[in-house]
Amino acid sequence: MKIPIYQIDAFADGPFQGNPAAVCPLVDWLSDSVLQAIAEENNLAETAFYVQRDAEIHLRWFTPTTEVDLCGHATLAAADVVFQRATSLLSFVTFQSRSGELTVTREENGMLTLNFPAQPGMPAETPSALVEGLGAEPIAYFRSEDHMAVFEDEATV
Repeated sequence: MKIPIYQIDAFADGPFQGNPAAVCPLVDWLSDSVLQAIAEENNLAETAFYVQRDAEIHLRWFTPTTEVDLCGHATLAAADVVFQRATSLLSFVTFQSRSGELTVTREENGMLTLNFPAQPGMPAETPSALVEGLGAEPIAYFRSEDHMAVFEDEATV
């Protein structure tokens, strides 16, 4: 079986910079175990896989060890591949994913903009283990699916 693979450096002006992601366009979905094995072999933070059916493009992301619900840089990388492979000039691409619909727009200057889904957190009491792990007390803490600690300044971060 031959699968095209692209390695894209997101957030970069040139090669060997930014945040690399592998992208594999597929004709049909392979088994989860095969997708996981490919991601493990790539050994990058994420490998994005997509399947296009007419106007819909379904996108999934795998780390070397597990599937994840959302990955920004690998979504930008996948959009870059879709734009490169398109037979006409596209101004945006919309992916269907486990995190919902994700739209990437190609700006006039060639930059890509991702409309990232919001996951607002609720104010909560900062867990002591988090303070210990971070080595500083945040001025605010929010909890949703993830943790968000807010600090006074960049130096603390």
